[in-house]
Amino acid sequence: MYDVITVGSSTVDVFARTRFSEIIKIIDPKGETDLLAFPSGAKILIDELEFTTGGGGTNTAVALSRLGHKVAFLGKLGTGTNSDFIHKNLKKEKIQLLCAHGKGNAGYSVILDTLEHDRTILTYKGVNDELRHKDIPYKKLKTKWFYFCSMLEESFHTLERLAEFAQQHKIKIAFNPSTYLAEKGMHHLKHIISRTELLILNKEEACLLVGKDAMEGLLFKLKSLGPEIVVITDGKNDLYVIDEKYIYTAKPPFVKVVDATGAGDAFASSFLSGLIRKNDTEFAIKLGIANAQSVIMNYGAKNILLTFKEAMKAMKKLKVKIHKKKIK
Repeated sequence: MYDVITVGSSTVDVFARTRFSEIIKIIDPKGETDLLAFPSGAKILIDELEFTTGGGGTNTAVALSRLGHKVAFLGKLGTGTNSDFIHKNLKKEKIQLLCAHGKGNAGYSVILDTLEHDRTILTYKGVNDELRHKDIPYKKLKTKWFYFCSMLEESFHTLERLAEFAQQHKIKIAFNPSTYLAEKGMHHLKHIISRTELLILNKEEACLLVGKDAMEGLLFKLKSLGPEIVVITDGKNDLYVIDEKYIYTAKPPFVKVVDATGAGDAFASSFLSGLIRKNDTEFAIKLGIANAQSVIMNYGAKNILLTFKEAMKAMKKLKVKIHKKKIK
């Protein structure tokens, strides 16, 4: 029996760091947008090049495994050295692989990073979008929780089938949709969200799903769709959580951001870990913040993910106040 099976994408992430870039601001009726710009036609020297594994499915699997849970990863791998690289790295992290293998290439991301840590990610989904119902080893899906990451195309329909399977077998679902999915609207996601126990998303995604509102309004709207617990993050601003009894708010302490890649995955998976270990929302919030801060203070989505012992030490040093208000 697994504690958690994560379902999502896997990629090879290439961090390319260079000092030769500029930020251009575009202002239009929709607001202000920062664009990362490089000289056209130029050959630009890269100062550092680093290869790691990424993707929501593997990021969360590694986070949960390091925190001491029995974890499996379910996704689609292709053929070739990149898929082998992902496979070997997950095995090193003591994660069981329930993966399907198909013809084609593994997912691949190029993270363009500057000295000021402005970041743009170029992502190739590859076979991540091709996880089919027939690929799923249903007899091996013995778990207490599923953690669903963002999946697109055929893989999203498979995620819907897995949500039905979870409901039939009393498996709890944690769901962390991306902007890609949230843009498709609530109607597109209701089959999964209505079966979800824990919904974690950021403010932008929440507004895309249920319309613009104050944070508490967003919480109540999303909770009415089925989840028992809803978490809304907002970068360096206050995060909000609603459970059966309370609304919680907490402001993440300031830290110097080196690389934000994977911080959302670290927070969400660690929040789930906190619920599994203690069924305590405040503990889950602190554990999530501690692990997310460890990630954003270092390069790579997985490099500095904490063990449970390390997380406990980090939480003791964590200066964060959690306010809670009883739901009327």
